[in-house]
Amino acid sequence: MSLSKQFLKSKPVCKVTFSLEAENANGAKTVAVLGEFNDWDSSATPLKKQKDGSFKGTVELDAGKEFQFRYLVDGETWLNDVQADKFVASGISTDQNSVLVL
Repeated sequence: MSLSKQFLKSKPVCKVTFSLEAENANGAKTVAVLGEFNDWDSSATPLKKQKDGSFKGTVELDAGKEFQFRYLVDGETWLNDVQADKFVASGISTDQNSVLVL
């Protein structure tokens, strides 16, 4: 799992690339990133499967904010990103959410 951030000079936006490596995807057919930035909608931000079995996708988010998020694998398994900036209690279960700080 990895995150990369690219802040744009022309506007207060950051391009964030979400990646889930093949070994973490564990043969998944679909992976989506869900979070506060897409109202936790499982169909809003699907990641594209790469030839090596990993998944990747880029989203433009407002700079200067924090966003909670998680990965949803095959519509049933939730994963956090180990490279998240921090983690917070989800408030729904005993699980934690990954947090992206821009």
